[in-house]
Amino acid sequence: MAIIGYARVSTDEQDTAAQLDALRAAGCATIFEDKASGASRERPQLARAITRAGEGDTLLVVRIDRLARSLSHLLEVVEALRKKGAYFRSINDPIDTASAQGMLMTQMLGAFAEFERALIRERTRAGLEAAVARGAKPGNPRMRARDARAIADIRYGHRERYLNDLLDGRHRWLPTVERLRPHLPWKLVVRQLQALPPPVRSFSERTLVKACRTLVKAGHADAVILDKAGRLPPDTRVARLIADRVRTHPDVTLRELATWLSRDLREPTARGGLSWAPEGVRREKERARALGLLE
Repeated sequence: MAIIGYARVSTDEQDTAAQLDALRAAGCATIFEDKASGASRERPQLARAITRAGEGDTLLVVRIDRLARSLSHLLEVVEALRKKGAYFRSINDPIDTASAQGMLMTQMLGAFAEFERALIRERTRAGLEAAVARGAKPGNPRMRARDARAIADIRYGHRERYLNDLLDGRHRWLPTVERLRPHLPWKLVVRQLQALPPPVRSFSERTLVKACRTLVKAGHADAVILDKAGRLPPDTRVARLIADRVRTHPDVTLRELATWLSRDLREPTARGGLSWAPEGVRREKERARALGLLE
């Protein structure tokens, strides 16, 4: 059971020395460092730290704000670790998900976040009702009049916001899509994305295809990802998944691959089970090598 440290500063002018000293004193042998804004979720070293964490391991930070500036991001990381059987702890905050009290505190934070969202919805609804009672007609007057230009402007605005939203986060998921498509079907690509730590956009097959088409049309992705995937022989499916994992995680062990297939991808074994053993992974890895998918 390892303690994995994570340190972050916002700019190149700042240094992580104080954080590193505290993390080492707490028993961290491995520490990942990012120089990025706390509001940004595009942090490669954080993603590596979560990937490294295995069952029973703990991700440790000096303070919560070194990990996340928003409650939603914090809860996403905690959930990603929980799915791997790992824990999160902050040295200077009362959060340690390995303990009952720390898990309770995390759940309370989630409850407060949901309460805050409910209050915002309630205030918005009350404001609209009050405006209607005063005789106001909520909404865009040109839209109520079905003005064609107004409708076109709004549709354009929606498309631009959607594209900008995709561009903001594409570095977390698009490389995986471009690596797997069109060699693997969309269903398997979605499952790969769902297993990425920390979690990325909540894609279904339909929404992933829509996002990829949008990026291709805007010139931000290679059109080849939209090509139709060939039919995969059943006995090469797992070998292809393992080959891709090994290429992106060269130091991954057979046991880690078995956990990834079982817990993260929920990929069935040849006999229909959901628990992979290292020996079964070794056979599939050899098959991938025989297919020329690995050097």
